[in-house]
Amino acid sequence: MVTEGSEFKDIIEKIRDNVQKVIVGKSDSIDLVLISILCHGHILLEDVPGSGKTTLARAVSSSLDCTFGRIQFTPDLMPSDVLGINWFNQKSSEFEFQSGPIFNQIILADEINRATPRTQSALLESMQESQVTIDGETRMLPTPFIVMATQNPLDMEGTFPLPEAQLDRFLMKISLGYPTVQEEADIIRRFGKEDSHEQLASVVNSKVIKELQNFSSGIKVEQTISDYIISIVRSTRENDKLDLGSSPRGSLGLYRCSQAKAALNGREYVTPDDVKSLINAVLSHRIIPTSNARLRGFGADEILEEIMSEITVPMEAT
Repeated sequence: MVTEGSEFKDIIEKIRDNVQKVIVGKSDSIDLVLISILCHGHILLEDVPGSGKTTLARAVSSSLDCTFGRIQFTPDLMPSDVLGINWFNQKSSEFEFQSGPIFNQIILADEINRATPRTQSALLESMQESQVTIDGETRMLPTPFIVMATQNPLDMEGTFPLPEAQLDRFLMKISLGYPTVQEEADIIRRFGKEDSHEQLASVVNSKVIKELQNFSSGIKVEQTISDYIISIVRSTRENDKLDLGSSPRGSLGLYRCSQAKAALNGREYVTPDDVKSLINAVLSHRIIPTSNARLRGFGADEILEEIMSEITVPMEAT
């Protein structure tokens, strides 16, 4: 059982090193994905094609000894293709359930915004309650259950933007960005040959993941830090540059992620810097700037930075 911070860090380091066998750099993005998993949270990877979104999702999945299902979202994908169906077995004269790919522990929802709203909505219940209801019967999903979705923010042709209700169910939205010059040189050197991509082995199992999650949730959060998180989230609801502020899920997500961030840094308590480093990833997809703010060049990230600058940062206990 994981009971000490040093043991926690050692296991996380094993996972991180395993992922970086196929992902060059991007240590911050890898840590954000690990934080989401520690918080039982779903992840939206949004970036341009070729930036490594799918590779990162598969690498993390391979590092965890969990069942894995990939769903390639397309306009003709049906909810039954995701959830499964009840079919009539003529030999037994009974209906039998054939499970869909959603009945796995790690789900890669590739190009999620290419599916129709009807199919996208098939994920709502599973992402919130870890269960699905098919033909009136509720079926529980395995644990841990994590959805890692990818989407391209630039190509709007043939896509269906995710509704706010579904965006709010993602704990984090992560953008990888282009590699640096040195990272791109390393990519060419390491993966220039066709057969250079190695098959990753798992380094932890479901039991260890559960222990890591329990350890992370026990990290101490002072009342001043809780008040700081609440002040940030409530400010998004009162900001005149926003049509929509963050939901209470944002407060809870920021609280839990701050605990996981502190654990990754080897601390048993949360600091204001833990909170500030996570605000954009946890809140940016939960807010909607006004049209006037967008015309003036204010995006979600810029507005969150402005909000943070106006809120008093609590003093750390000495």
